[in-house]
Amino acid sequence: MLSNHPILKVKNLKVQFGRHVILDDLSFTVGEDETLAIIGPNGAGKTVLFKALLGLVPFTGEINWQPNLKIGYVPQKLVLPRDLPLTTWEFMKLKEKDPAKIYQVLADVGFAKDKPHTDHLKKHILDNKIGVLSGGEAQRVLIAFALLGDPDVMLFDEPTTGVDLSAEETIYGLLHKLQAKQKLALILISHELGIVYKYANQVICLNKERVCYGVPREVLNKENLEKLYGADVTLYPHRH
Repeated sequence: MLSNHPILKVKNLKVQFGRHVILDDLSFTVGEDETLAIIGPNGAGKTVLFKALLGLVPFTGEINWQPNLKIGYVPQKLVLPRDLPLTTWEFMKLKEKDPAKIYQVLADVGFAKDKPHTDHLKKHILDNKIGVLSGGEAQRVLIAFALLGDPDVMLFDEPTTGVDLSAEETIYGLLHKLQAKQKLALILISHELGIVYKYANQVICLNKERVCYGVPREVLNKENLEKLYGADVTLYPHRH
């Protein structure tokens, strides 16, 4: 069931570049504390939808965020040269000058959770160049960066791209815990139907237009997935 207090209402959204229609007639809402997953094949318009929600591309239709809402955004991945002379600490200070707040969000994303000021955190993460972090470490740093400023909603564009399976489960579990702790709404793009079943309250099946929308266990059926991905799709098992 959708929240009685939607933080986002999208109505008849259309994004068009020249004659190329990227998104057409898309409507949905996101409630407080909800997790909305967006799934679809490559080229379906998922990242363009995020750009429209963030006001980065022109669109027609309506995108109405709750007034004074603070939005955090985590891109698909941060591609930086390994020799970029920017440490993780310097990166975090681009957004927040208070060391205590930086340490807190780093602890929130699982870096030295019990003792965030340990030498290990300082030596291996904070004082290290951000370009040499592992995929899982870099994604957690990006999540921590997005958490600075206490956002009300977080947008994640495939947050586990390029990380191994153990790091993937850690990151999604982390997002779930952060949502419960900070009463966040989450909007995430994912290719993993198992993750959608496990964590999302609502799902949009997107292929330029809305193919299905609703509770995952109710709308992610064989018929809708075949419409979305084609006849060769495998229906993932899930637990209720």
